Amino acid sequence: MSRILLLSPSSASVIPALALLPHDLTVAPLAPQSLASHPDVELVLIDGVTDLVGAKSMSTILSSAQLPVPVLIVLSDTSLSVLDDSWGISDFLLPSASLAEVDARIRLAVQSASDNVANGLSHSGVRIDESSYQATASGRPLDLTFKEFELLRYLVANPGRVFTREQLLSDVWGYDYFGGTRTVDVHVRRLRFKLGDRESVIGTVRNVGYRFAPTGENE
Repeated sequence: MSRILLLSPSSASVIPALALLPHDLTVAPLAPQSLASHPDVELVLIDGVTDLVGAKSMSTILSSAQLPVPVLIVLSDTSLSVLDDSWGISDFLLPSASLAEVDARIRLAVQSASDNVANGLSHSGVRIDESSYQATASGRPLDLTFKEFELLRYLVANPGRVFTREQLLSDVWGYDYFGGTRTVDVHVRRLRFKLGDRESVIGTVRNVGYRFAPTGENE
């Protein structure tokens, strides 16, 4: 049984089958404040059937907030064409989904989130296993030096946050490091090369520094 928070403009469950499953379901308004009122949930559902525009806005907010729990959106089949990576969700459900499908998707989403917490960091196709000092991109193992791994781990742990070269040098290399900020540029270049088709997740912010950009966009 999982603790589920359904964010919806309606007080009724948008997925009829959900009422038949032994989950602890709470329905709350489609607003960011609802998350603050229910911090102990294991999964968030967003009602995109009743309010598609509001659901899109909420999914973007939750994606930026980097919730440690999976976020699933409920959409009608006619709205599936608008769904893409920018929504930042873990999965989607149709209101007409069967009992078995709803249960399986919820169970897999919660288990995947639990595995991520146990095994390390994961975002935008890049996974960091801190226990074994291993990193993968799109499932492909990366051959990283110790500092390359530390730099990538630091960036993945802070998605969207912009760091100056001086900040990265201080936080990753330490205050006792005597090298210049050029070291950061060299390591970023090597990381991008090793990330291959995922190289764009390390974004350059002109005249500032770098960030782990989940959208893969440079500025």
